[in-house]
Amino acid sequence: MRTGKSVWRARNVAVCGLASVAITLSGCSALVEPPEPGGFYRIAKSQIIGPPGEILKVEAFGGAPVGSSAYRVLYRSTGLDNEPIAVSGIIVVPEGAVPQGGRPVIAWAHPTTGVANRCAPSLMSGFFKSIKGLPEMLALGYVVAATDYPGLGTDGTHPYLVGTSEGRAVLDSVKAARRLPQAEAGSKFAVWGHSQGGHAVLFAGQLAASYAPDLKLAGVAAAAPATDLSALLKDDIATKEGKVLTAFALWSWNRVFGAPLGPVLDPSGKPTVDKIASECIENNFEALAVVMTEKKINKNFLHGDVTQIEPWKSLLAKNSTGNAPAGAPVFLAQGTADTTVHPPVTLKAAKALCAKGTPVELDWLPGVNHNLAAVKSASAAVAWMGDRLQGKRAPNQCRKLPPEPKAPAKKSS
Repeated sequence: MRTGKSVWRARNVAVCGLASVAITLSGCSALVEPPEPGGFYRIAKSQIIGPPGEILKVEAFGGAPVGSSAYRVLYRSTGLDNEPIAVSGIIVVPEGAVPQGGRPVIAWAHPTTGVANRCAPSLMSGFFKSIKGLPEMLALGYVVAATDYPGLGTDGTHPYLVGTSEGRAVLDSVKAARRLPQAEAGSKFAVWGHSQGGHAVLFAGQLAASYAPDLKLAGVAAAAPATDLSALLKDDIATKEGKVLTAFALWSWNRVFGAPLGPVLDPSGKPTVDKIASECIENNFEALAVVMTEKKINKNFLHGDVTQIEPWKSLLAKNSTGNAPAGAPVFLAQGTADTTVHPPVTLKAAKALCAKGTPVELDWLPGVNHNLAAVKSASAAVAWMGDRLQGKRAPNQCRKLPPEPKAPAKKSS
């Protein structure tokens, strides 16, 4: 089901109007309807061959930052049933001398863009601006690999917030970069993501040693990551943006895992969930979510507590981070004004990493909301990753984690 262009344009105007009074946003003009994926994203199953990371298709991708070139790739990854699948993404290559051993790679994992096939970042306008810290990464000589994740661009259901799926796609984007001759990439890499992408890179770290032993993971950087999915659902279900996140997860997991909707979803809510699942969003999640959900999802569209109803309870636990070693030192950034990923949840995740012996740096961002967490932390994250890629010892705040920040005082009306 696809929203008409006139409806999309009307909503785009509404989003930018909301942004001017509700949230500090940039690039409202970039909120245009993404196209349906074309032939580049389509491939027969019999043609998905080779090891994970094998490049199946490649083409030049225009608009790269000055001093770099970009390539759209379709690469081989591994599905949840260990079957070969195709995943799309973009690889950005800097100019300049290639160091001995090849250029380091940073894999960028994007925040929520939707669950429909046409919601792939590589299809959206303003793609390069969506990679936070891209100019700094290219200036340092790093190749940047940006996966779309399975089911975005390519055929099939997008496994939204499914850790194994995301983590493999991120790792295989690094492998694809190494197979792109123009990149001249080495085996050393770091991963960097925001929100859903933070969830993805934390899983990539957990999977790296077993799934990609040929690569050398130096560090994991995540801004406002989704960590404890049960807490995320509980914290957000009363908000409009939280209902959108929940709708994405219900729609996806029903198709990916066969998890039944009957025990958790009011029948009157199913058409709205399907409608929301047909929409795409870019960077301005909170503002667009308000427009998308207003007068569409009733207050009690769920039956009881999803986090306590099987198989949803077990799936939420399985796809929360922290069930395996982190794989490398971790940098976490968290805005104190985030009402989507609440600060106490990220602090709890940091403490859990510390308990397992992982060096952690936790960067509080005073007054920063969920939308801007990656923007405001990008410079610090890139510098931190650069130090790890150079082999410098990771700083460790585990013995003195910062206290949970106080919520900003509410302004009187």
